[in-house]
Amino acid sequence: MLGYYFVLALYSLKRNRVMTALMIVAIAIGIGASMTMITVLHVMSGDPLPGRSAQLYVPAIDPYPISKDAPKVASKDTTPDGAMTWPDAMYLLHAARADRQAAMAGGSVPVQPMQDTQRPFFESGHYVSADFFAMFGTPFRAGSGWTAQDDEAHARVAVLSAELDRKLFGNALGIGRTVRLKDTDFRVVGVLGPWHPQPLFYAQIDDRSFGHDDQFFLPLATAQELKLPFDGRMSCWSNGGDARNSDHCTWLQFWVQLDSAAKARAYRVFLANYWRDQQAHGRFQRPVDARLYDLMDWLTLQRVIPDDLRLQLWLALGFLGVCMVNIVGLLLAKFLRRSGEISVRRALGARRRDIFLQLGIESSVIGLAGGMLGLAIAQLGLWSVRQRPDGYAQLAQMDLAMLSATFALAVLASLLAGLLPAWRACRIAPAMQLKTQ
Repeated sequence: MLGYYFVLALYSLKRNRVMTALMIVAIAIGIGASMTMITVLHVMSGDPLPGRSAQLYVPAIDPYPISKDAPKVASKDTTPDGAMTWPDAMYLLHAARADRQAAMAGGSVPVQPMQDTQRPFFESGHYVSADFFAMFGTPFRAGSGWTAQDDEAHARVAVLSAELDRKLFGNALGIGRTVRLKDTDFRVVGVLGPWHPQPLFYAQIDDRSFGHDDQFFLPLATAQELKLPFDGRMSCWSNGGDARNSDHCTWLQFWVQLDSAAKARAYRVFLANYWRDQQAHGRFQRPVDARLYDLMDWLTLQRVIPDDLRLQLWLALGFLGVCMVNIVGLLLAKFLRRSGEISVRRALGARRRDIFLQLGIESSVIGLAGGMLGLAIAQLGLWSVRQRPDGYAQLAQMDLAMLSATFALAVLASLLAGLLPAWRACRIAPAMQLKTQ
């Protein structure tokens, strides 16, 4: 029966090609615009570390004095930045109350190739402590990260991305070889495999969080000793001394791994106790409010998705709504023009639900055709997004889930648009129509 209704739908659509084309184009434009923005938000709001994110947390403590305008622990109207001072980060790091913990900061340094034929160039990366690689599950093509003992010894070791390793050493892996970063030689102990978390969640969230990969990793203590350039935001509330070593400047990011909810609760208590201890020493003047944010909650708080993209999504969905309203009008006109045909079928024994099913299948065929054209429009829209200079632009690719969602949304939209016209057509009184035939 469904096959028969499908054939009837095709025959009906062929009878009025102009109206059919208008409906298909209308739904295709609405679907194309909507799926372009939905796909962009889908790739931007995805989990950067599937399977690990639920165990990764950002501790939020607030060393700022009361006179500081913006408290950094989140309340209803504030957003935490997660930054810590060097003394606070080092205390939490050496206390080792989490399963793993790592302090980190971004930096850009000049790279001086050992070959005379290559010119120096700048690369960006991160200064991190030893647990970084195990905690975030970074894949290694060769070698490994360094140890906590290397951190304590301020070892001159480095982990390179596959891209930087290839740029420096060609096809030969650089394990055990020397790379010169800002006038200091570092021994390469590891080369990463493919690893592209998007956004770059462990860094300070900014416009480079998408479409950017770190090219090197160095021990944080070594970078601090060598005073390697720091690339990020630093917030200070008093002057004097070495800002990067002081307890009045925040600039470090800190992450912990807690493998159970009980450990997370215990770590929150540990943070609160540390807060009280610092208050006894004249720091942390605000009321105790230590918090932990898991990875996905942290990204939500940091608003990694720009507000203008959300606005564009709502505009696209609004445009789809306008298209659906037009399709409702076109389908209503089309179905009511066939009232005589429908009445004859009713007189020959067809039930209202049979008529409703037939017209619903006809609406689905329109939606399927609109979805195919809408997919092409969405791909064109995503191509235009990829031409933008924004970091997230290159991520605008439609995966299998979005491909399926395009057709599902098209069919659903057409079915919803066809509900009122199909119901109205089913309510036609056959006797009145047959008298006029």
